[in-house]
Amino acid sequence: MSNARTILNEQRSFFETNQTKELFFRLQALKKLKAGIQQYEDSILDALKKDLNKSRSEAFLTEIGFLYSEIDHIISELPKWVKRQKVKTAMTHTGAKGYVYQQPYGIALIIAPWNYPFQLALAPLIGAIAAGNCAVIKPSEYTPETSAIIKELINEIYPSSFVAVVEGAVETSQQLLDENFDYIFFTGSVPVGRKVMEQASKHLTPVTLELGGKSPAIIHHDANLEIAAKRIAWGKFTNAGQTCVAPDYLYVHEDIRQSFLSELKHQIQLMYGEHPLDNDDFVRIVHEKHFDRLASFLSNGTTILGGKTDRDRLKIEPTVLTGISWDDEIMQDEIFGPILPILSYQQLDEVVTGIQQHPNPLAFYFFSDNDALAEAIIDKVSFGGGCINDTMYHLATPYLPFGGIGTSGTGAYHGKDSFLTFSHQKSVLKQTTAFDVPLRYPHMKNGFKWIKRIMK
Repeated sequence: MSNARTILNEQRSFFETNQTKELFFRLQALKKLKAGIQQYEDSILDALKKDLNKSRSEAFLTEIGFLYSEIDHIISELPKWVKRQKVKTAMTHTGAKGYVYQQPYGIALIIAPWNYPFQLALAPLIGAIAAGNCAVIKPSEYTPETSAIIKELINEIYPSSFVAVVEGAVETSQQLLDENFDYIFFTGSVPVGRKVMEQASKHLTPVTLELGGKSPAIIHHDANLEIAAKRIAWGKFTNAGQTCVAPDYLYVHEDIRQSFLSELKHQIQLMYGEHPLDNDDFVRIVHEKHFDRLASFLSNGTTILGGKTDRDRLKIEPTVLTGISWDDEIMQDEIFGPILPILSYQQLDEVVTGIQQHPNPLAFYFFSDNDALAEAIIDKVSFGGGCINDTMYHLATPYLPFGGIGTSGTGAYHGKDSFLTFSHQKSVLKQTTAFDVPLRYPHMKNGFKWIKRIMK
């Protein structure tokens, strides 16, 4: 029997005790998680530095601080969420009462990526615990230090019959996916997401897929150029662009193109210095294969900023490319690195057409002071989530669901949506026995006539 099967059987037995469904158990488990993260905070930050060269401030902001806020929010709201919800009763159901109960799926498999290896392993876990599930976490093998800390942390605060961490490479993920989990939550690339969904289909297992895609940003002629440049630079080059919701490419209105590019270069240099390869806090590329893929894009278009690389340290400067078209190699797939292609436009309609001719992006960003125009663009473009006059911040609030559409993913989480994602909404009708409405019975005289009149 495989290790995965053993863990699954142990968790199945524990789940069937119904302990995880008790509100007190869930709240205590979430409090233990927060306390554990606090206890391991320095070790987590050290691991992220070793794996990806993340600075302590960037690592805390993007990996740890979000989790604290998420746990606090869910703890405060969970007593309301777990209660059965009474719904309206249709006229045809006079005398009955309808309720929706939130039921945990059972055993959840969480497969985490390498780009935010701590946050994206534990954020889904928060939702799984809140909903009353057991869970198995498979962290990324590309960030081994963080993976080891996750395992140590989880082993210290939870029994493996409740939450377990399984380390390993692709073969381990395959072994886990061969098992019959009750829910699968995957964050990663589109090609791997397809394989996960294919495996899940063998057991008809429900899935959430948090994928990616080419997320556009549009800088309109009436945008605040300083603010736009600053927020684009931060959103694109945080984590060296290895972020699923980073602006993948920019459309800039021709009337402000030169002014914006000048401001963008200025903001990038303010954030990362004149020599970013020597910036001790600039995040590195995760592995050589990904580095080589990104470096091949540097021959596209014209480099107006950056372009230098250091393969020994797996670093690529924040780079801005112009003279780019949809025919260039860099525009064929998600970049997932610190290279920003710039396209220009005169009419917004041509931008919308260009975006619509490609798979739905995970994120979309529009910079303009024209609210009516922003609303019109939101209506026309299909995307997972996004911002007006900002980048990436939409995923940091527990009050907005975060997820993709089409090839950028399926399902959503954060805040209440994390709880709902890992819960089955079980519908129950409680019927009265004080009286009986005879119309539904086949022997009722003139029953068909009355049914047609009522249900017309």
